[in-house]
Amino acid sequence: LDPRQETPRHNEAMDAITQYLGLGSYLEWSEDQRIDFLTKELSSKRPLIPKDMPMNDEVREVMDTCLTVAKLGRNSLGAYVISMAKGASDVLAVELLQREAAFHVAAQRGTAPDLHSTLRVAPLFETLEDLENSGPVMQKLLSNSWYSQHLRVAHDNHQEVMLGYSDSGKDAGRLAANWALYTSMEQLVDITKAHGVKLTLFHGRGGTIGRGGGPTYLAIQSQPPGSVNGGFRITEQGEMVQAKFGISAVAQYQMEIYSTAVLLATLKPPSPPKYAKWRETMDLLSKTSCDAYRDIVVKHPAFIKYFKQATPEAELGNLNIGSRPSRRKDIAGISNLRAIPWQFAWTQTRLILPSWLGVGDAINIAIKQGLKGELQQMYREWPFFQATMDLIEMILAKSDPRIAALYDEVLVEDAEGKELGAQLRDKLTNTVKAILEVTGHTQLLANNPTLRRLLAMRNPYIDPINILQVEILRRLRKDPDNPKLRDALLISINGIAAGMRNTG
Repeated sequence: LDPRQETPRHNEAMDAITQYLGLGSYLEWSEDQRIDFLTKELSSKRPLIPKDMPMNDEVREVMDTCLTVAKLGRNSLGAYVISMAKGASDVLAVELLQREAAFHVAAQRGTAPDLHSTLRVAPLFETLEDLENSGPVMQKLLSNSWYSQHLRVAHDNHQEVMLGYSDSGKDAGRLAANWALYTSMEQLVDITKAHGVKLTLFHGRGGTIGRGGGPTYLAIQSQPPGSVNGGFRITEQGEMVQAKFGISAVAQYQMEIYSTAVLLATLKPPSPPKYAKWRETMDLLSKTSCDAYRDIVVKHPAFIKYFKQATPEAELGNLNIGSRPSRRKDIAGISNLRAIPWQFAWTQTRLILPSWLGVGDAINIAIKQGLKGELQQMYREWPFFQATMDLIEMILAKSDPRIAALYDEVLVEDAEGKELGAQLRDKLTNTVKAILEVTGHTQLLANNPTLRRLLAMRNPYIDPINILQVEILRRLRKDPDNPKLRDALLISINGIAAGMRNTG
């Protein structure tokens, strides 16, 4: 079990501490000031936090979590994961909070504190910017004198880093996120190797392609060389746990897939990009796809209203079917919406927007620049690029613009929203054409006839559920407290999710 908390909560706790002690506002300090302060305190032999320090509920929760972690220890818990990590100070702050909790628990037990028995701390880099900065952040952290010694003594020179597929995809689109993840892993491998540190990458993948999901073997085999060095951590979430591990024979098969892929990726690492030009092409694809994605999701004035009307996003939040609140903060907008309801809502309408938006625009720009032949060669000879294209192709095959158009027709109220929906469906059609240009396939999933047949068998059962869900949503929005309609919506959500599979 991994305890997990967001960086802002830790920073608020540190700010409460420094302000109470008259040291100033931690939140106003620069990154270097924070690191200097934290390193000095971590090197000290005395506790920092007075026992009688007043705390608000949020700070108290952070401190109580650290106390529980200190009491349970490594025998019960794994890594302390820091969501939305942005700097080396984020890791050092958690180390200090764990150290303070260790002092407190030792005093309660009447023993000497063991300051090297704290949990390993795994920063989680989630957004596009954070992934791009992950290398310099870890370079600064591993160069810190206190931390390098602590890592050696307490954790046998073993560092864990978690990478966020869900939020990076929501932030920048799938193609840009995939490339940022790939280059981030390359940097982390080189930096930890230079410091003599063993690296374990923890992949926070969801069930959907938009959240980094897809076939496990394919995903592991397309990692950068050296990133799967005999070990691999990965999340399996929600309905995917039941699907993959609910039956003993299936569970055994899944473990065989993991073992085989990790062994092969360790003993015979996947090929890196063959030519430097391929990296330049990926940089172009990443930038243009991210720009096209954000032009719609961030900059289009009608998008948020359209998203709320055309999908069951609001209803998903009210049904309490997720493991966490659908939003980090009760503020409108995409940035505060968690990645799971963001992806899940689009999957319900069969548009599956986050998994492909921006991809077609990027490929078409590259083709206009005369790069079609290069893209086709990259698809044939580079496992990473081939896996990325194949996963996007699979999701395009599962999408259905006819069903998405029905949601718009019945649920979207204004002309601007309907126009945006039509524009997105046109982009979907153009993305299908662009992907086929790169892969050379005559139709989607031409290289996977088994899956094509499965989808053809499955869709006639999902389509009627979508039609029913549209009518349920129409009625529920007029009568939001109707328990029968809420139950009917929940059944339709489960039915579509089961049929679409990659829903997480």
